[in-house]
Amino acid sequence: MKPVTIADLKADPIVQGYIEGGNKNLAAIGFTEHGLRHVGLVSSIAYNILEKLGYSERECELAAVAAYLHDIGNVINRAGHAQSGAILAAHILERHAMAPEEIAIVIGAIGNHDESDGNPVSKISAALILADKSDVHRSRIRNQEPATFDIHDRVNYAVEHSFLRVYPEDRIALEITINTKICPVMDYFEIFLARMLLCRRAAYFLGTQFELKINEVKLL
Repeated sequence: MKPVTIADLKADPIVQGYIEGGNKNLAAIGFTEHGLRHVGLVSSIAYNILEKLGYSERECELAAVAAYLHDIGNVINRAGHAQSGAILAAHILERHAMAPEEIAIVIGAIGNHDESDGNPVSKISAALILADKSDVHRSRIRNQEPATFDIHDRVNYAVEHSFLRVYPEDRIALEITINTKICPVMDYFEIFLARMLLCRRAAYFLGTQFELKINEVKLL
């Protein structure tokens, strides 16, 4: 057994192929970007959350690993992608000789990251949830024709800035700037309320509170 790292996964052509393949599948059905940009950013944020909360280096690395692999299930189908991705990740991590107890933590996090049926089940899982749901930004939009935007395109395009700020003493805050000339703040809640409620549960699992600030106004 060996301590598998993000560097190992980035050097694995199968991992890269699954991420890029899943992203192409989602492009074909009109979803926002879920490729290397997304998983790389989510991986960094997940690591940062646990690091700032004082967790061990290995726990931070496991959060980063789970985050990097969390969307590979999209290479099979968007429906049930969290669970299919967990199964794919188990095979990948077994091939890299990761310790079984660590594989269990990582795949549990991946299998629970979606707001439709997921729950924070570990510190790594909670960090992944918070990191994944904080990636809302116009850079994720593939559609370059505003006249044809659906609500997901419109909301992501309206987000000019998003940042997940960790205050180790009491809270984790998602700070968002929305251009209300593009869409009203209510549109954000229409499509992302379930995600924000899952973030609140994840923050609570980590012993802290979740705060949502949009245009400098605290909403959660």
